Amino acid sequence: MNKFTQFRRRKIAGPILVVAALFTIGTAFGIASALPGAQPAPSSSTSPLVSQGKAIFLRGCSSCHGLNAEGGAIAPSLIGVGAAAVDFQVGTGRMPMADMSQQAMRKKPVYNADETAALAAYVASLAPGPASVTSENLNWQRDGNIAQGGQLFRTNCAMCHNFAGQGGALTNGKYAPSLMGVEPKYVYEALITGPQSMPKFSDTTITPQEKLSLIAWLQSANHEQNLGGASLGRVGPVTEGLLVWTLGLGLLIGVAVWLAMKAR
Repeated sequence: MNKFTQFRRRKIAGPILVVAALFTIGTAFGIASALPGAQPAPSSSTSPLVSQGKAIFLRGCSSCHGLNAEGGAIAPSLIGVGAAAVDFQVGTGRMPMADMSQQAMRKKPVYNADETAALAAYVASLAPGPASVTSENLNWQRDGNIAQGGQLFRTNCAMCHNFAGQGGALTNGKYAPSLMGVEPKYVYEALITGPQSMPKFSDTTITPQEKLSLIAWLQSANHEQNLGGASLGRVGPVTEGLLVWTLGLGLLIGVAVWLAMKAR
């Protein structure tokens, strides 16, 4: 029996061998890390764009969403919402907003395109989420089907946005905004992020190609001429006819009463 075998049978041998193995592994890792080219690539969270977005966030958004975008009493957490949500909310002017108790409305953006991109990059660096898109990358003219988009819209969207995309009222003072004049990329980002009262439509519910068909139909409806004159919100021929009939009949009755009173 050699000396190494005798040493292994001692109770103290196990802990000593474990410590020696850990020391060897740690030393080898330190040497490998010190070699040229062995340093890990810098994290995207330290990129200039993310740093710029963080500065903008701390200056204009942290008072509601928290210093680390963790959310607060009046604003939700932004961790995991992705760049698409930021691009939609900030790019359409809905954020920032002064009164968080009201529904955010589309208005002139506070931040320009570069600042919006920086904000989106910072929020995207916090956790994975849907990426932002550009209208140039959405080939809805080529890949979209207007007929399919109209059917999808009537099935999934018309109950809130009106069958012609003109918007409509919801419960508790909320409303679905008009979709006329909305850029294609914001339509796509709204579909994948579900802003405010709108549900989120995943790619399993509405595929990317079907989303392009929805955009194609909206763009077609947006440029459709009103051959009958004033559209009255395109609420339908029955409602529009009833409104015209009521106003016209009321006007005729008023004129008749005025003439009768004048003839006395």
